[in-house]
Amino acid sequence: MTDNGYIITIDGGTTNTRCLLFDPQGKKAAEAKRRIGVRDAAVSGSAQKLKQALKECLETLLRTEGIGYERIRVIIASGMITSDAGLAEIPHLSAPAGLEDLVRGTAAVKMREICPVPIYFVPGVKNGMKDVNLDNYASMDMMRGEEVECLAVVDRYFRGRPMLLILPGSHNKFAAIDGQGKIAGCLTTISGELLAAITNDTILAKSVAHRFAEEESYDREWMLAGYREACKTGLGRACFSGRILSLFVEKDPRKIANYLLGAVLQGDMDALWHSKAVPCEKDTDIVICGENPLRQAMIDLLEYEGGFVNIRCFVPEEGIPASAAGAYLVAKRIGGSAV
Repeated sequence: MTDNGYIITIDGGTTNTRCLLFDPQGKKAAEAKRRIGVRDAAVSGSAQKLKQALKECLETLLRTEGIGYERIRVIIASGMITSDAGLAEIPHLSAPAGLEDLVRGTAAVKMREICPVPIYFVPGVKNGMKDVNLDNYASMDMMRGEEVECLAVVDRYFRGRPMLLILPGSHNKFAAIDGQGKIAGCLTTISGELLAAITNDTILAKSVAHRFAEEESYDREWMLAGYREACKTGLGRACFSGRILSLFVEKDPRKIANYLLGAVLQGDMDALWHSKAVPCEKDTDIVICGENPLRQAMIDLLEYEGGFVNIRCFVPEEGIPASAAGAYLVAKRIGGSAV
């Protein structure tokens, strides 16, 4: 190992595993991905395929750069791979938690069947609650993987005041950052999964041609129409109204897909307005991550609600996603202390 060696980040999610290799100057040198995640391990009851996929990714990175493991400074993993369904279960840290807390909570695990050097696993973060019960459970939440995304956003945009981070995806995540730049709490919805189920497994599937709203066909007017209808009548009726629209108003499935996107996201906005774990004032600094059209839809909804003036977008630089950028920050702090 060398203090000026390479760093590898592992983003181990539910369905995919992505590894990035950073050179000694902090530049992205190589990338490797596999469509295998912790869900495969959970379904099969064995982590063998996940381990093999990770081993292949790491070896691909080294081969691409023409180096060996002796040049690797730190290998660091985040995401669901650190859960009980992953490769090493690392307990959540309780909020508030920042970079130094995550560095201290990171655990080195030797997995010789994957690689000859330890892998550092970053813990997730949970809301700082004790004695969760039926009266207060709505204020409880947790994250695995999003904590390193938060680190990347804080590193780029934090200016000494509270922030709200919006991380769209299969599970939309809202994270509050306090005045010290620490994760203060989070709120999660399954709107991405709901949208996938509605799009593929309901009577609306024909209306949208089994397709989601896409960046090139994003339509603010139709997205807001779905949002407003869900505000008035609820998600179930708003979704069926999408079928009515497709039969009597608009045949283009792309328009209906945008309508459904807005209808589903209405629940996210409602959850945000009522959340005690993630306060959101009109003057809060808001940063939205993720890809379009989800990112743009969240911007449009906040602007539609009015009064939010400090909205920014986190766009990856040089092909480095927020998850890898944040994990890299932890790895730099760990430095040459691996054993």
